[in-house]
Amino acid sequence: MNLYSSWAFLAFAPPAQPGQSSAPVWVNMVPLVLLVAVFYLALIRPQQKKTKEHAELLKTVRSGDKVVTSSGIVAVVVTVKEKTVTIRSSDAKLEITKSSIAEISERSGEASAS
Repeated sequence: MNLYSSWAFLAFAPPAQPGQSSAPVWVNMVPLVLLVAVFYLALIRPQQKKTKEHAELLKTVRSGDKVVTSSGIVAVVVTVKEKTVTIRSSDAKLEITKSSIAEISERSGEASAS
């Protein structure tokens, strides 16, 4: 039996009996509302929280911090501008956008935890 045939969909329909009223429309909307709520709680809300934490992290970047970029470069921040950051990694000096900083591994003036 092909599940996508029209006969298969008719089999799922409730039997039509005279004198019996159908369920209210809002009853049919409950599963859709629950699905939207689950998607919001499982996908959208955590992403918003992560974005907010990353924006806060970027506000606190300062000179001397040891950072890891999203491309995996481990470097020390030399200067901080409005939208860009100059970093030094080994012998290379790079200017990157602030948004490419994935994490701050060590703050300036703090000892390494590991």
